[in-house]
Amino acid sequence: MCLSIPMQVVSWEGEGDFAWVERGERRERINMMLLGAQPVGTWVLTSLGLAREVVEPEQLALIEEALSALAASLEGDYAAEAYFQDLPAR
Repeated sequence: MCLSIPMQVVSWEGEGDFAWVERGERRERINMMLLGAQPVGTWVLTSLGLAREVVEPEQLALIEEALSALAASLEGDYAAEAYFQDLPAR
């Protein structure tokens, strides 16, 4: 199973299908062939060196919350009431 991670487009490599993306201190060169050119600053879901979809701000917030919950769980510091505040409203 692969987990797609949101990363932000920071620059383009020449005229091709490759862009540089960042998340925190992590920087990667990814293939943007499925999405085409996206403006610098756009957040995309990446997996295995490929951008899969553009992430809207609302989606990004939910993904970041889920990743924070996963990190807390792995550290043994997970409190269910601190995460996924939107679920009771659904």
